[in-house]
Amino acid sequence: MKKERYLVPQDYMADPAVHVFNGRVYIYPSHDWDSGAGENDNGDHFEMKDYHVFSTDDIMEGEVIDHGKVLDVADIPWAGRQLWDCDVAEKDGKYYMYFPLKDKNDVFHIGVAVADKPEGPFIPQPDPIRGSYSIDPAVFREGDDYYMYFGGLWGGQLQRYRDNKALEEPHLEPDENPAIPSRIVRLTEDMLQFAEEPRPIVILDPATGEPLKAGDNTRRFFEASWMHKYNGKYYFSYSTGDTHRLCYAVGDNPYGPFTYQGCIMTPVVGWTTHHAIIEHKGKWYIFHHDCVPSGGKTWLRSLKVTPLEYDADGHIITIDGGGTGDE
Repeated sequence: MKKERYLVPQDYMADPAVHVFNGRVYIYPSHDWDSGAGENDNGDHFEMKDYHVFSTDDIMEGEVIDHGKVLDVADIPWAGRQLWDCDVAEKDGKYYMYFPLKDKNDVFHIGVAVADKPEGPFIPQPDPIRGSYSIDPAVFREGDDYYMYFGGLWGGQLQRYRDNKALEEPHLEPDENPAIPSRIVRLTEDMLQFAEEPRPIVILDPATGEPLKAGDNTRRFFEASWMHKYNGKYYFSYSTGDTHRLCYAVGDNPYGPFTYQGCIMTPVVGWTTHHAIIEHKGKWYIFHHDCVPSGGKTWLRSLKVTPLEYDADGHIITIDGGGTGDE
C-alpha cells in the first residue's frame, strides 16, 4: 500500500472532514487561496471563502471527483469573513454541513447548511446556531444521537469564553492551571440547534489522573477535534496547535473524560495540522494536510491521506509528518 497520497494536487485544500456515505468516501475540506492578508496569530491569512466537496471509492488509488463549489460566503445571510473548516452529518436522507464563520462583528459562530445529497449543494440557514462560538465543528453519531465537538484557541477565539459565556477580558490560562478544553454538545433532533449547554472535554494525564495543564503544550488541546471509535473505545483526537502535533486520548463514552495516550502524527511542513480519521473497506486512514506543494506557505495547504495503524493494545502507531515543528 502507498504510504501517502496528495488527493487534490490541482488546488489548495486543508482541514479535511471525511465520512463514508452510501459506501462512498466524501471529503469536506476548507479551501485555501492567497488573499494577500498578512500572517498573524489571529489567522487573518486564512481567508477562506467557499467549500468544495470531493469523493472517491478507492482512497489510495481511485479517481477523486471534485463536485464543485457547494457553499460560498456570499450565500450566507449573517456572513462576515473567514469560512474555516467544516463537517457534515447525515440524518434521514438529509445532509447537514456545520461551518465556522465570523459574523459582521468579527466573532466566530457555527452555522448550518442543508443538502439532499452528500455532494451538495448546501443551503444555509438564515442564522447561526444559538449559543455557538469558536471553530472546528466535528460531528459524531452514536445511535440516534449526534454530538458536535468544537473549539480552537488564538484565532479560533476559544479563550474568549468560560462556561459558555463571553469574557470581558479574554485570556489563556496560566501554565499551572488546567488547559482550556474542547467542547462537546448534543444536537437537537432537527440537527439545527444545540440540545444542551456545551460541556468541556477533559483530558487526563495518565500518570497523575489530573487534567492536562495549560503549560503542557505538547499534549494539551489547541484545536481540530475529531472523534472515532475503535474496539468499543472512544478516541478523541486533536491538534496541539503551536507545537504542531496531532495527539489523542481514549475514553468510555462520547463525553469523556479521556485519558491521554500519545502522538498520532509529528509536525508536518507548515504551521497548522488538522485531520480526520475513518475506516473504509476494513482499513484505517488519516486525512490531513501539509504545505510541501506550496513551498511551505502555511496559508496554502494541500490535502493528503496516510494509512493509520494500531498496535495489539489499541495504541495508534505514530506517523512521521515530515516537518520539523519550526515552521
